[in-house]
Amino acid sequence: MLGFSSYAVSLVELKALWAMTNTEAGLVASGFFMGYMACVSMWNAMTDRHDARGIYFLGCVLSAMGSLGFGVLANGFFSGLFFQLLLGAGVSATYMPGLRILSERLTGATQSRYVSFYTAFFGIGVAGSLILSGWATGALGWRYSFAFAALGPVMALVLVWLATRHDAPHKPQTEAEQAKARPMGHHAFFDMVFPIRSWKIALQEKAVVGFMIGYAVHCMELFGTRAWTVAFLTFSISLQAEVPPLQAASLAAIVNLVSTPASILGNEMALKLGRRAWIVLVMTSGSVVGILMSLLAGAPWWLVLILVGLQSMLIMADSATLTAGLVASAPKEVKGAAMGLYSLLGFGAGAVGPAVFGAALDIAGGGTSIYAWAAAFLAIGLGCLAFPFIDRRLFGSSPFQKNA
Repeated sequence: MLGFSSYAVSLVELKALWAMTNTEAGLVASGFFMGYMACVSMWNAMTDRHDARGIYFLGCVLSAMGSLGFGVLANGFFSGLFFQLLLGAGVSATYMPGLRILSERLTGATQSRYVSFYTAFFGIGVAGSLILSGWATGALGWRYSFAFAALGPVMALVLVWLATRHDAPHKPQTEAEQAKARPMGHHAFFDMVFPIRSWKIALQEKAVVGFMIGYAVHCMELFGTRAWTVAFLTFSISLQAEVPPLQAASLAAIVNLVSTPASILGNEMALKLGRRAWIVLVMTSGSVVGILMSLLAGAPWWLVLILVGLQSMLIMADSATLTAGLVASAPKEVKGAAMGLYSLLGFGAGAVGPAVFGAALDIAGGGTSIYAWAAAFLAIGLGCLAFPFIDRRLFGSSPFQKNA
């Protein structure tokens, strides 16, 4: 994950250097998610037929190439977008396939708990990326930031390859399972990239549908916020009479580290209160806090930082719950395809998030007004604010009923 925040840290500098609009700067950030979305379904469907370790290996190589290529060769909007696409394609072959490697070795409550830890370490990776990128950019320049980030996937490749054993994927046993897993005639490659038959099987479960929709609106807000947090803190600091002791990137890294346990603790709370109820509560709360903190951008920096941290914790608090719920509810014979569609929808919405945020800033008058920032946070949080109504329509009952 070391390359994940490299562009977010350099966004303000590269926007000026490459003469980009807010919309173009947001599109480059969205490039990561576009690349992720383009490949994630294929990689995850392949884990139903092949050992996920090999797919993870390839993902690490692509991720390293994306970060290194951006650091060495990027010189404008289009080249920056290309290498963000490559980085996203690489991470798409590591995140969910890595989760598949883990979940296939665990069952029951232990599986849910370890999935929450795995999901939380995504946040630790983001924080590490912010710290590395902030230091390297300040000390050596933005190109070194991206180049150093390429070391992360290389280390991940070595660690995972040496620390896990080969484990053959699930083989269909019954005739029905074999029919479900069988490629669609001469369109085997298309079926591997877009396993529509397997998706239809997974989507017969209402719980699977709910977790997928929830993950999509969650990711739009999560990744839109992460792409613009450093820029928002930079704007807030510019309004301060008292300047904070740390740079915006360092403050954002602290926020990510502090909010990481929220994913793990959120999953534990969901096991007690019910997944649906917990997801509805934290989704709506996070969006409201995001709008509030933007309206208070000119308040003392420590108060703004507390609100940014609270919003980050609320956004993270349902992340593991959504993923653990999907892993537990998806039929085993199409679990990889279901995880692929889940990730496709989530990161597809995540691809839209940064661009929507930037476009909202432009439409609302630019990044010099607190009301423009409020409009941007509202734009990426609309799905989360609407999710309670979506959940009620899907299940026909309140999420706060017993056993919901």
